[in-house]
Amino acid sequence: MVVHSPDAPSFPSILSQGRVCGNLLFTSGLVPMSPGEHDVCPGGITEQTRLVLENLGHVLKAAGSSLRHVLKVTVFLADMADYRAMNDEYRRFFAPPLPARSCVAVKALALPAMRVELEAVAEIPGADGGSRAQR
Repeated sequence: MVVHSPDAPSFPSILSQGRVCGNLLFTSGLVPMSPGEHDVCPGGITEQTRLVLENLGHVLKAAGSSLRHVLKVTVFLADMADYRAMNDEYRRFFAPPLPARSCVAVKALALPAMRVELEAVAEIPGADGGSRAQR
């Protein structure tokens, strides 16, 4: 099943916002853009991280999940100097037990102004017989 939220940026000609397999949702990389916008949100890493995580929340909701059901996150940073500020904002969105996470520095993201991109794997509660992850 393909997942689509009108409340998150969409690039339908090249990717799905997310795909469901069984009780798992796999998201595409979410970027710091608002739906229908062609520019990266103004501000620095804090504002960009906030918008990326808000976009993730919209895609999760469209699939019947939420941030508390995220199992794994991969964060891509254009500059590891942003790591601490990204973490400060990230902490506002997740409560224990925290998702497993990787964070990697990349040479560049899709647009020069992008500082962060994020993808996630989440459980969809009630799908395939209910929740398996201990929360």
